[in-house]
Parts: sequence; C-alpha cells; structure tokens
Amino acid sequence: MNTNRILLAVACCAALAACSKKETVKPEAPAETPAVTNTAPVDDGKYDPSDLDTDPCLIKRVVYFDFDQTEIKPEFAAILACHAKYLTDRPSAQMTLEGNADERGTREYNLGLGERRGNAVSGALLANGGSASQVSVVSYGEERPTCADSSESCWSQNRRVEIVYTAK
Repeated sequence: MNTNRILLAVACCAALAACSKKETVKPEAPAETPAVTNTAPVDDGKYDPSDLDTDPCLIKRVVYFDFDQTEIKPEFAAILACHAKYLTDRPSAQMTLEGNADERGTREYNLGLGERRGNAVSGALLANGGSASQVSVVSYGEERPTCADSSESCWSQNRRVEIVYTAK
C-alpha cells in the first residue's frame, strides 16, 4: 500500500514537472553611459554638525511635559529619534538634557521632577540608538523659567527638557 502511494506521488511530480514552462530570459544589452566625475559631496544619510542648525528636526530642542508628568508626549517621539540618530552618526557628540519644572511645588520636588523628566528623555534617546556616554542630565527645577507669569499657558512653557549640545 505504501509503495503505491510513493509511486503515485512520484508520478504526480513527474507530470507537474513536464507541464511547467521554461522561459528564456534574454539579457539586456548594457546601455552606454558617459563617464561622469562627481565633485559634489556624497550624501551618505548621516548627520553632520551643520545639520544642527539647518535640519528641521534637529532644530527642535525642547520637549514639553504635562503638569506633574514625566511621560514623553507622542508628538516629541520623532524629534527624539532624530537626535538619537545624530548621536549615532556622530560618536564624538555630547549633549546635556536640562530638566525644568514650573513654579508650583517645593524646590526639592521640582528639582527631582526636572531630573526625572531629563531621565525620561535620556531613556528615549538611548532606546533609539544613542549612547549613555554621550548624554548627561541636569535638573534646574523651577530655577530657570522661560515665562514668569503665574498662568497655565506660562507654566506649560516651563515644564520642559532642553537639549543642549556640548560637543558637536
């Protein structure tokens, strides 16, 4: 019984092989291209220091947070991915992440909150390929506000991490 099955399988394979069409592929004649000397710099897709001032993604160096939060908002993910790529492309680059908070809360609490925010940004950079040796975190708490009014619109500007390149 097993021999019949094997013979049937071999016969089916032979029949299928006989039915297959063989196509001949004719190679195309190579097109003649004139010799061109490329004097322009090669764009290898890597960032260089001049991109810090010209690239629309790298120009953005502030990450804002919600009140009393350290979670990175989705709208800042692409910016952090660009900065992580810059760190990957430029192993000699160094950055300081300056964590800040608004004026509400005690001085000690705001220093801790600024540090946690800086560490959250650092974690996102490292997750995207940056190196821990390239990133340092400092917290200024409420000591360096960008806006001095006591209103929600002003406080939201002070809840931030600033990306500062110390070596490009």
